[in-house]
Amino acid sequence: MSPKFNELLALLNTVHDLEAAAELLQWDQEVNMPDAATESRARQVATLSRAAHEQFTSEQVGDLLHCVEVPPNSWQADLIRVAREDHERARRIPAALVSRLAIASGRAKAAWRQARQDDDYARFAPHLETIIALCIEKAHAIGFKEHPYDALLDEYEPGMTTAQVRDLFGSLRNDLVPIVKAIAARPAVTDSFLRTTTDTTAQWDFGMGLLRRIGYDLSRGRQDTSAHPFSTSFSVHDVRITTRLHANNLCSGLFSTLHEAGHGMYEQGVDPKLEGTLLARGTSLGMHESQSRLWENQIGRSLPFWRGFYPDLQRAFPQALDQVPLNAFYQAINKVTASPIRVEADEVTYNLHIMLRFEIEQLLVEQKVGAAELPDLWRTKMREYLGININSDTDGVLQDIHWSLGAIGYYPTYALGNLMSAQIFACAKEAIPDFDDNIARGIFGPLGAWLTSNIHQWGRTRTASQIVQTVTGGAVSTRPWLAYIRQKYGGIYGGLP
Repeated sequence: MSPKFNELLALLNTVHDLEAAAELLQWDQEVNMPDAATESRARQVATLSRAAHEQFTSEQVGDLLHCVEVPPNSWQADLIRVAREDHERARRIPAALVSRLAIASGRAKAAWRQARQDDDYARFAPHLETIIALCIEKAHAIGFKEHPYDALLDEYEPGMTTAQVRDLFGSLRNDLVPIVKAIAARPAVTDSFLRTTTDTTAQWDFGMGLLRRIGYDLSRGRQDTSAHPFSTSFSVHDVRITTRLHANNLCSGLFSTLHEAGHGMYEQGVDPKLEGTLLARGTSLGMHESQSRLWENQIGRSLPFWRGFYPDLQRAFPQALDQVPLNAFYQAINKVTASPIRVEADEVTYNLHIMLRFEIEQLLVEQKVGAAELPDLWRTKMREYLGININSDTDGVLQDIHWSLGAIGYYPTYALGNLMSAQIFACAKEAIPDFDDNIARGIFGPLGAWLTSNIHQWGRTRTASQIVQTVTGGAVSTRPWLAYIRQKYGGIYGGLP
């Protein structure tokens, strides 16, 4: 490569390292940090975030991006393309705003954790008001053509617009609501045995065993616990996940482990030659979520998966499961029932949780509602979407960490990931011989290899829409997901509309 490219690469690697250091401090804040360190940690993260931003938006980087020459159709060409796009966006955001957002988020996360624990929304509301104002300021700094939410959404799902999400969600809602109503009219599935008190240490051990079996590389990753399960990557050789364990909910930890492992294996599967560059991570959060939902739901909640693992689970938790047949367990882990908690919602109703949040975020960005109004608005929309009453803010507006992170615009990617997961899963099943038999026998190598080859290895060298088009032959669509839901849940509850 030319000297100018090597100079640019060194600068971009420094930016990556600064960002990774900030992310490591944020991981530590969620997993290990003492509560008293909130202010100092907010300042430390802000310092690193501002330094990374200033380095990336410097004239030196900008000049090199527009004069460096690289071979066409190479990863170096992809790096220049993506770096130019990121640089154009980043230079519109003042470094002072980056710092203010980092400090506000550090304080807001601590306030959110305490507010959630104490069911005290008033403790979090002033911090959220600050976050909302800063995100609106950020959207206007970046600029947009149609809606300020577009500027925030593009950070998490590049190329997707608010109007496109509205269209997809509108189409999905029209088909999904009759399915939810039809299932609600059928006899309920029994799942009380999943609420039997079980040892959380045994839950942890079983989850760690699952991680090893499905292919999450613990020599390049680790699992910890946190208030809200998440994954983070500092390098293709250092990808970390967390889970959340409940003594009275056997499946919460198991499925959050599988979910976050999907995220983690995506990052571990990026081509090592991209290490240290801004290409060495998932291409969008929707594509990321497609991988986590695929492992959690299409694999982890499937009958073939538990044909292989259920005997081990029964031995680990005999008091809860010894007298429960496999098919009863399978139906229980796929029970459809309105739940106040997004991360514990079933596959069928999950997208309704996302639509609710998408609508609220638009209202926040449009400044049609303020932070003080959110608890009542949340309750109203939960009754409208899911027909349930919320009894506490801990189970309502305080349940998710995202707004404390300043991640307004993130939520739609969860539903987009659901849609992508069904499209990708259908193609994987078609491409891999003896797919269900492999899963039942605990053989996950062929699926892991297929996902790495078709999805993971590309990092950000390909966009989510390019990957979906190449793998599935079409754009993101609601049809494959609806077909999957009708087939799977029609088998549990009877034919569905």
